[in-house]
Formats: sequence, structure tokens, C-alpha cells
Amino acid sequence: MEYRTEHDSMGEIQVPAWALWGAQTERSRRNFPIGVGLETMPAEIIRAFAQIKKAAALTNRALLPEKMTAEKCAAICQAAEAIAAGTYAEHFPLVVWQTGSGTQTNMNVNEVIANSGNAQTGKPLLHPNDDVNLSQSSNDTFPTALHVAAALAVETRLLPAVEELISVLRRLETENEDVLKIGRTHLQDATPLRFSQEISGWRTSLEQDRRMLLATLPPLKELALGGTAVGTGLNAPAGFDALVAKTLSELTGTAFSSAPNKFHALTSLDELVFAHGAMKALAADLMKIANDVRLLASGPRCGLGELTIPANEPGSSIMPGKVNPTQCEQVTMVAVQVLGNDAAIGFAASQGHFELNTFLPVCAYNFLQSARLLSESAASFAERCVAGIRANRERMAENMERSLMLATALSPHVGYEKAARVAQLASERGISLREACVALGALSAEQFDELVRPERMV
Repeated sequence: MEYRTEHDSMGEIQVPAWALWGAQTERSRRNFPIGVGLETMPAEIIRAFAQIKKAAALTNRALLPEKMTAEKCAAICQAAEAIAAGTYAEHFPLVVWQTGSGTQTNMNVNEVIANSGNAQTGKPLLHPNDDVNLSQSSNDTFPTALHVAAALAVETRLLPAVEELISVLRRLETENEDVLKIGRTHLQDATPLRFSQEISGWRTSLEQDRRMLLATLPPLKELALGGTAVGTGLNAPAGFDALVAKTLSELTGTAFSSAPNKFHALTSLDELVFAHGAMKALAADLMKIANDVRLLASGPRCGLGELTIPANEPGSSIMPGKVNPTQCEQVTMVAVQVLGNDAAIGFAASQGHFELNTFLPVCAYNFLQSARLLSESAASFAERCVAGIRANRERMAENMERSLMLATALSPHVGYEKAARVAQLASERGISLREACVALGALSAEQFDELVRPERMV
């Protein structure tokens, strides 16, 4: 491999000749051989950084034209646009497990923009620190990139996926308004309900999750940019913070604002904890729904068998014809991962020491993984499972008619204890509630038929 010599404040270092990164990126690449190729900085963070660098260049052009010339601004913007489009993806090799402030990723972006711009103009026009990082610090750019990436992930990926699943459930609910089934509490038979009512519980849980996710967006859209090193705004011109947030909003099509207190914005991750908490709630609800579906679909002959779900692939390498609830299983595994990620983010957020939290990369990695997994999982679950759910009406009717908990309808007429004796006798002798009721002399068969009407119990 051919190399070229790059230098930084620590001296010279050899960098692969083809690479657009520079000395600081190379030092990080060598010093942190941890999770290489597996746990690199998320692409969403790199994209957000590129948008931030463009917004900063445009803002500096407006406020510091003597430093940010038109030529420099144009070169930075062109390179940043290419990075945001994914053109230079191979030039961002750094792993999550680096400095906790993300300084090396900030410099990775600065160096790639500077070297790309210099290659395009054919001269040493841009310096990674003096020009691309003008009016900025890693301490405010990484929290900003984290908020930008997180807000966009929730707004443009996760919420649409949740809304699609809600839509599919709403259709399923309408299709099953006339279907009666037995309810279950404590995994035991309970009183009847409509299948549409059970589905409505699933749907409403997701609608509540959607409302909570929406509530997380305004805090996420407050940006640390302009606070520079410790929140004072040192080396940034007056008004930089508000104008760069406005510019970034125009570039992304999402309304960002400047955080009113930069000291808070640099050291606290409470907005991220709050937002991931809403994702954890969504994960918990998806876990519950997926578990309900796979239990109701268990069988098909020796389980509950009240639902049929799509047969997407063979379920066994040895048992012919077996079909498993694989979409339910992917949902529950994703939920487990998200719950683990939430714990990591919570621990990391508690570690803001003095004027900076130095657990930013791990928070970025876990948050964005949760957003991606939940988005893709919910979309797949909606398309490949929920949309194809069909009620086994015969099995539902059979299970409901055999349930001893229909005795609940007797309580107002014969009392709780006598109704309990009816249920116990039916269970002991393996007879129907009707037969047990008559045997105990609690009611006549005709009276039982009049009182125990499942359609009136829902």
C-alpha cells in the first residue's frame, strides 16, 4: 500500500495515499482497534455532521466573511453535500469506542471535507481546524449531530413505521367487529370480549407510543451548536448559535432551534434519555402484541389456534410442514435489544462530569440502533404478519362456549359463591356449566340459556 505523510499538532504520521482523512483520524484508527468493521460510527451521525459543517460554513460566511471566503464556503458546502449523500462512506473508518466526546469523528469529518475541497480546487484552500471547524468545537458539534440524527430517525423513519402498523391494526379491527372470543387474564380463561376489542387494545397502545414519540421531538431539536468548548461560545461570533440553527433547519427541512442554555446542552443527555424512554415503551408494547399474536396462533391443532398467521418460510429442518411465528420472534428479539440499549443510555447519561458528557458515541450508537431496529421491525411485522392475521372463528366460538368463566354472568342472579360452585362442579365432572347449574338446582336449563349469553357480556 502506498502512503503519504500528514501532520497535526503532535507531528507527522503516515496515512494511506487513497484516504481522504488526515493525521488525527489516522491516530484514532490506530489507537482504537476495537470493533473495527463492526461498530463504526453510525452513518446517521456522519450525515448529520456533514449537514452541520455546511450550515456552519454558510453561517460563518454571513458573520465572518473575512475568514470564511466565498471560495472556502463553496468548497466546504460541496464536500459536505457529497458526504451527506454517502459518496465518501469508506473514508469514515472510526469506531464507536473512541474518545467519549467524539472529537476524532468531528476531526474525521473536518479532514475529509478539507482534503476533498483541496483536491477539487487543486490547492491547499481548506484547513480542517481553522476553516471547516471555524466557530465550532467537538464539544458542541457531536451533541448537535446526535440530536439531529436522533430527531430525524424518530421523525422520518420510526413514526411512519408505527403509523403503518397502526393502520393495519385498524383495518384488522374493523374486519373482526362481529367475532366473539374468550378473554384471558393470568393466562387463565376470563370473560368474553370481541376480537376487535382485543385488537383495539393493541392499536391504542401504539397510538399512545406515537404520542409519546412526538413529545420527544421538541427537546431533541434544541441544539448545542454555538456553545463551543464548555458552553461559553468562545471563538464563535455573536449570533452564530441562532443563525446556524436556522440554516440547519433550512437544509434539513426540520425545525431546529438553539438550546437556550449551552452549559446544559453540553453536559446533559436528558433529552436523549427521554426520547429513548419513549422507544422503550414502544418496544415493550411491541413485545406484548407479538407475544399475544404468537400465543393466540399457537398450534395449529394442539395450542390455542384462535388465529392463523402467514406461513413465510419452513419452520423446521426435521419436522415437515411446521410453520413458526418468526415475525413475532424478530419483534421480541428487537424489543429485548432496545431494552438493553435503554439501560446503556441511562447509565451513560448519568456520567456528565463537569462541563461535558464523555459517553456520547455509545449513546449515539445505541439510540440510532434502537430507532433503526424498531422502524424496520415494525414495518416487517405489519407487512409479513399482522396484515395476514385471520381469526379462526370456529375455534374462538368453541373455546368461548367451553369456558367456565361464563359463570360470571350468573353472579348477579345466584350470587358469587353459588356461581363459583357451578364452575367448580363443571370443572370437576367435565360437564357444561348448563349441566352443572341444573345439577345444583341453581337455575333451570331455560333460565341458564336466558342469562348466559356471551354476546351480552362484551
